[in-house]
Amino acid sequence: MPLPPLPRLALRLVEAVASRDEPGFLSLQRRVLRVEMEDGSLSEPFVYDAVGRERLDAVVIVPHFRDAAGQVHVYLRSALRPPVEARPRAVWPVPERETLGAMWEVPAGLVEVDERSPEGLRRCAARELHEEAGFAVDPQAVGELGPSSFPAPGVMGERHFFFHVEVDPARQIEPPEDGSPLERGAKVVAVPLVEALELVRRGEIEDAKTELALRRLAEIG
Repeated sequence: MPLPPLPRLALRLVEAVASRDEPGFLSLQRRVLRVEMEDGSLSEPFVYDAVGRERLDAVVIVPHFRDAAGQVHVYLRSALRPPVEARPRAVWPVPERETLGAMWEVPAGLVEVDERSPEGLRRCAARELHEEAGFAVDPQAVGELGPSSFPAPGVMGERHFFFHVEVDPARQIEPPEDGSPLERGAKVVAVPLVEALELVRRGEIEDAKTELALRRLAEIG
């Protein structure tokens, strides 16, 4: 059944409020908005906060290979996420695991300013794959893995662009990383795709973009 047409609503800017904070990796974008209804009427003004950054979008890439038996394996990388690790205990609806903040993810990274094109996205995916998983691939070998999506549309306008590529395990090198302390000491592991999906179902893989990418890879076989 097709979805009905989206309501013809629009946002109208009343005022952009300058942040009092010094510029950083992220910036607070506070705006006073109105919603314009389908009949042209305007809602009352309201304040809406969002987060922005210069390098707004990101690529998500799934490196994979088939073993001698034909089973698909994917590479995952450990990541330490400060916002998750810093979840205040007072907000916990359920107990959290002792490793809160440490996550398994597929390689991903931010799109540089000079990579804002279809060809640039593939270059970005190949670059991040090399930095985070230790595989050097031709950007033209990188394939799209479904449409892009918004991971947190209520907070940020970031788009995730999904890719996959077949790699040769024998050609893997030590990942050079990007120099960030958060990337040091990470582990890269190859896991059968069926097992990775089971880890998703058990909640051991908690990263949403990774779950989406793994499920898409499984769909294409």
